[in-house]
Amino acid sequence: MTPAESLRPQMDRIQQRSLIVGVIGLVLCCIGFALDRTQFLRSYLYGYLFWTGMTFGCLGILLMHNTVGGKWGIVIRKFLETGSSVRQFVMMGLLFIPILLGIGILFPWARPEALHDPIIQKKAGYLNVPFFIVRAILYFAIFILYAFILNRHSRRQDETADPHIPVRLRQISAPGLIVFTLCGTYAFFDWIMSLEPHWYSTIYGCMFLVGEMLEAFAFIIAIFILFSKVAPIRDYVTPQHFHDLGNMLFAFMILWTYLSLSQFIIIWSGNLPEEISWYLRRFHGGFGSVVIFVSIFSFFLPFVLLLMRPVKRKPALLAKVCLLFLVVRAVDVYWIVAPGFFPSGIHLNWMDFATLFGLGGIWIAAFMAQLKNKPLLPFRDPRLIGAPRETVTM
Repeated sequence: MTPAESLRPQMDRIQQRSLIVGVIGLVLCCIGFALDRTQFLRSYLYGYLFWTGMTFGCLGILLMHNTVGGKWGIVIRKFLETGSSVRQFVMMGLLFIPILLGIGILFPWARPEALHDPIIQKKAGYLNVPFFIVRAILYFAIFILYAFILNRHSRRQDETADPHIPVRLRQISAPGLIVFTLCGTYAFFDWIMSLEPHWYSTIYGCMFLVGEMLEAFAFIIAIFILFSKVAPIRDYVTPQHFHDLGNMLFAFMILWTYLSLSQFIIIWSGNLPEEISWYLRRFHGGFGSVVIFVSIFSFFLPFVLLLMRPVKRKPALLAKVCLLFLVVRAVDVYWIVAPGFFPSGIHLNWMDFATLFGLGGIWIAAFMAQLKNKPLLPFRDPRLIGAPRETVTM
C-alpha cells in the first residue's frame, strides 16, 4: 500500500520545489567555488554537517525505537527509514567527496606546516589523510549496512506480516545502537573537532550526535504532522501520538542541554589554556550573541512550551516548535563550525546560505522521492493498532 492519492500531489509539489531550491543552491555553490575556493569549502562543510546529521539522526532514532519499542515510534517509523535509507547514506557519502578533495584547505593537520607543530605531530598516528579517508569510508559502510538490513526487514514485514520481525529488529538494533554511537562520535571527532587539532573533548562527539538526533526528531515530527490530516495516517494517529512525540522531543532537548552544559562546566572550571580556548573563540567577536540566541530558543523557550500539554497535543503548535528547533540547530552548527575558521568573529558569507539550502533541497527532494513510493505506516505491524497508553504526566 503506497500513500493515498490525495497525498501524492502534495508530495510531488514538495519534491519539485525542494529540487528547484537545491539546484539553484548548488549552481550558486559552483559560482562560489570559482570565485573563492577556500570560502566555498568552509561553507560546504557547514551545510554538509547539518544535512548529513539529519541522516545520522534518523538512523539513531530508528535504532532506538527498534530496541525499546513503543507505539510513539510506529507512526513515524517509515519516515525514519526513509531519512536513513541506503540511498540517503550513499548520497551523503558521495557529497562528502568535495570535503576529501579540500582536506588540505579545511583541516590544519593536513597541511605541510603541520609537520612543524609538536602537538599535531603527537596525534599524527590518528590525524593523517589516508587514515582519515579510510575511517570515513568505514563509517558510511557501517551505516549503509545497517540501513540496508533494517529496511529489508521492514519490507519483509510489509509483505509477509511475519510476527517475528519486531524481535529480529530488536536483536539487530540493540548492538547497533552501540556501533552507531561509536561511529557517530568518531565521525564528528574527525569532521568537526579536528578543525582545531590542539583542542579535544571526550564528550564532544556524543554531544553533537545527540544534537543531530534532536534535529532529526524535529524534522520527522514536522513532516509527519504535515501528512497527518490525510488518510491513511489520520485513521491511526491520535492526540496521544503527538503528545508522546512531543515528550520525546523534550527528552532529547534536555539530554542535549545536559551534555552541552556538562562540557562547558568541566572545561571552564578546569581553566586550562589548551581547553578553554575553544570557548573563548565562541564567546567573543559576536559569537557571544549567538550563545544567547541558542540558549533562549533551543532550551528556555522550548522548555516552557513543551511542558504544556496543549502544545504537544495540538499538531499545529507542535509543528511550530519543531521548525524553531530546526532553525536554531542550523545556527548552533554554524556556531560550532565557523570559529574554527574565523576565530576573530562572525564572518557570514552568502555561500553559507547557498550550501545550506542547496544541500537541503537535494536531501528533501531525495527523501520525498522515496517516501511517496512506500507505505506511510507499517500496516502489518501489530503495534500499530490502537492508540498509545494515555500519558498522565506532562
